[in-house]
Amino acid sequence: MGHRVGVVLTPVPRQFYDRAVLDVARDLLGAVLESSQGGELVRIRLTEVEAYGGMADPASHAFRGPSPRNRTMFGPPGHAYVYFTYGMHFCMNLVTGAPGTAAAVLLRAGTVVDGVEVVARRRPGIRPRDFARGPARLTRALGVDLTADGADVCAAGGSLRVLPSVPVAEGAVRSGPRVGVTVATDVPWRFWVADDDSVSPYRAGGSRRRRGSTRV
Repeated sequence: MGHRVGVVLTPVPRQFYDRAVLDVARDLLGAVLESSQGGELVRIRLTEVEAYGGMADPASHAFRGPSPRNRTMFGPPGHAYVYFTYGMHFCMNLVTGAPGTAAAVLLRAGTVVDGVEVVARRRPGIRPRDFARGPARLTRALGVDLTADGADVCAAGGSLRVLPSVPVAEGAVRSGPRVGVTVATDVPWRFWVADDDSVSPYRAGGSRRRRGSTRV
């Protein structure tokens, strides 16, 4: 069920993100991501995420340390890390843990619960099930691009916020390997809602990482 449009809701507080990345990833399932980018409101209930463990995780963008691209990951928790990939897509993550930890959760998929007509206009010809089915589709549905990198999702008046919602029951949560990575391929740090149509299809990584991988 969506939140009522026009009602000002309090975002999830920063301390939610100031925890271990696996705990944050699991608890983001069922949360509602709200975007008013471009002046149009869209809300998506998260159904699939992936955790990345910063410099301790060889599949993470932060594995080799800070860079101009990943600097948001090394900042405080509760901020969006957005990057451009494959020369055409944007992917969004939420930074977790203490500053310098560089852990983050990739937002992989969700269900549009408010602003369906906005997303249908942004994604003509796409089935509603597929509006936010995959990390690149999710950002397109929200109208998110690199201008959202570093956005504070805990700010009450921000254009990108995470809202509390009904938690997903433990029995409905599944976990398994992350999608498309070529290192740490057996690490079960992807979490999703079982039997939800919006969850993206699993694809194992190839033998060579393509430039612009969706890993974070």
